[in-house]
Amino acid sequence: MRDATKAVKEDIDNITGAITTPIYQTTAYLYPEGEKYRYSREANPTVLELAKKISELENAEQGIAFSSGMGAISTTALALLRPNNNVLIHRDMFGRSYRFFTDYLRSWGVSVDASNPGNENIIEMCKSKKYDLIFVESITNPLLRVIDIQELAKIAKEQGSILVVDSTFATPINQKPLELGADIVVHSASKFLAGHNDVIAGLVAGYAKYLTIIDQMRRTLGTSLDPHAAYLTLRGIKTLKIRMDVINRNAEQLAEFLEDHPKVTKVYYPGLKSHVDYEIAKKVLKGFGGVLSFEIRGNQENALKVMRSVRLIIPAQTLGGVNSVISHPATMSHRTLTLEERKAIGLTDSLLRLSVGIEDINDLIEDLDRALNSIT
Repeated sequence: MRDATKAVKEDIDNITGAITTPIYQTTAYLYPEGEKYRYSREANPTVLELAKKISELENAEQGIAFSSGMGAISTTALALLRPNNNVLIHRDMFGRSYRFFTDYLRSWGVSVDASNPGNENIIEMCKSKKYDLIFVESITNPLLRVIDIQELAKIAKEQGSILVVDSTFATPINQKPLELGADIVVHSASKFLAGHNDVIAGLVAGYAKYLTIIDQMRRTLGTSLDPHAAYLTLRGIKTLKIRMDVINRNAEQLAEFLEDHPKVTKVYYPGLKSHVDYEIAKKVLKGFGGVLSFEIRGNQENALKVMRSVRLIIPAQTLGGVNSVISHPATMSHRTLTLEERKAIGLTDSLLRLSVGIEDINDLIEDLDRALNSIT
């Protein structure tokens, strides 16, 4: 089956004949008939259906659902790492992920190296020594660098490293990291997968030899997903393919519009020929995604004024929904980074991040144009 079909298809309930997955809102199951599930923190039929869904979409051996994207990341790392292990990340990633690796894991005795932005930097570091785990975002947040997963995976395998890829920005529609050589793929399912800004969830898919260990850690830590949230995510995934088709197209057109706008100094979007990783993006992505960032002519106050001046686009700290959302990374998603850390990755105070939705492209262009023209 192709992605659009996989996203829609659900198993029919054998007992009731229900054509959508029921919400099993229960803490426990009758013994011995329900021994497979026992307790909903450990296993729940609705949640397991979602885990199966991400496994199918990513062509993985196994999938697991979590209470959030950060729950998926932290549980995966804690399951696979031990004190004195070596980890490689890149600096230009979601602020909370960066803090988890550089603050918590280091305090736990794990050695964490962070490469500067760019494929050549992380590949060079990957070659320099044996890392137990390498964690990357396939498209980085918020500067949209595109990691050459295929090349990085080759080196990781040569070095005996586990490669974990956060593919939230790409989604299984635009990229399947496991097919490029990664061992594990992570998603904040709250974003494009669920797609409606109404659920918090995380997903992991990959090889069973790793996922079995991660699932045991999930049961221990309690980073389990609620069945109602699992149901909402399953429902959202049904339209993933058609949403991403529109979102990819809208984002490309908005990036082109912004690149020519006199109030914009730079646009970061992998679908633009001006993007530093454009050739890599064409190689490893089937679509360029729904997130772009751009720098406003002026300072932070100008950027914030643009964000306050939009009428259709929503100023908020999220992304991946059907509604277009704009944010100011320096004071929102990456506010936990110091000024020096932001400078190191090129995150300026005039940068805005735009998550493109499925609205009419002309309405989005008019809204952005009006907001940009509000600054002098």
